[in-house]
Amino acid sequence: MQATTLAPPLTVNTCSFVTSSLRTITLFLIAACAISTGFAAQKSSKSKTRPHAAVPTPGPLYSTRPEVMQLADDLAQRRNLDPAWVRSAIGQARLVPAIQRASTPPAVGTPKNWAVYRSRFIDPIRIKAGVQFWQNNRETLARAERETGVPAQIIVGIIGVETIYGQQTGSYRVIDALSTLAFDFPNAHPRAADRAKFFLSELEAYLSLTARTSTDPLALKGSYAGAMGLPQFMPSSWAKYAVDFDGDSRVDLFHSAADVIGSVANYFVAFKWQPGQPTHYPVQFDLARLDRATLLAPDILPTFSAQTMQDKGVLLEAAAAAHPGKLALVELQNGADAPLYIAGTDNFYAITRYNWSSYYALAVIELGQEVAAALPPIPSMPK
Repeated sequence: MQATTLAPPLTVNTCSFVTSSLRTITLFLIAACAISTGFAAQKSSKSKTRPHAAVPTPGPLYSTRPEVMQLADDLAQRRNLDPAWVRSAIGQARLVPAIQRASTPPAVGTPKNWAVYRSRFIDPIRIKAGVQFWQNNRETLARAERETGVPAQIIVGIIGVETIYGQQTGSYRVIDALSTLAFDFPNAHPRAADRAKFFLSELEAYLSLTARTSTDPLALKGSYAGAMGLPQFMPSSWAKYAVDFDGDSRVDLFHSAADVIGSVANYFVAFKWQPGQPTHYPVQFDLARLDRATLLAPDILPTFSAQTMQDKGVLLEAAAAAHPGKLALVELQNGADAPLYIAGTDNFYAITRYNWSSYYALAVIELGQEVAAALPPIPSMPK
């Protein structure tokens, strides 16, 4: 296999899919199927994106780093890829300092603020775009909810928070983002070694995916972390969870709203979404009995029964008190103001598997709720 020039827009391979219920779709449908290189064609009628600011000038080519080229050879051997093709792909990647800066954590002691975080994602622009997306894809969203049990408003919330429904899908070359974070992850991060290892595995997944689908690895663009398409799937997630939901025999998370909707729903099915279960409940405290430290120790992982939470000083409404599964006491800080507390269910935890943040999960939930509330009523059929 040889490295190729920039692939023509929407050049793909095809394969057959089983079209039964999404619940029966295996997590590795993409293994022999194409991804679209259509991000390179941002003028497609299916993808209207906002113009992005120019990406800062990147650093030198990784081909000048012998230790990286050795890692490229090791990667090729592990993934059974052509070493020359892998060397060419990684060698043409560049270190991007802006990506390093974006990956550097805030200074220790920087206060978190749920109100500020919420305002970044729940605003008139996203709500209006979400209403339009829902109206354009009402039948597909209903089918995904019917087949998987994942509510349409959760799917809509994810896509809105991630990319404003395709308006902001990222302007970094994926090969640059993944190489920068695999080989030059910022040392200031407290888990720098683990994060670099993660991004090396994502670089491997990306090169395997593009090799398998005859896609130019230099052509695709995404976020500073290498996430791609409307749902911002990392390469490993694309390989495991992306599905052909529009039945055209290819998976396209850049242009096919149906594939995006089905793939987001399939992601949550894989992480054990419980149909019909709420994502969270409001809480109040009996301060005289509250064992806050014990309740917060597991963080967002549902650990306590409703009865145990009540025994430790949490006052639950009737629905929460009758909740049959485990709950987590989730704290969302509000800067100098009092924190917000909720009781998160297994479904709240499932949303955090998309992005490991309780702030993110609640923003997804509330954006979906706001979009659903803003939907105009469906006109009744004449009698």
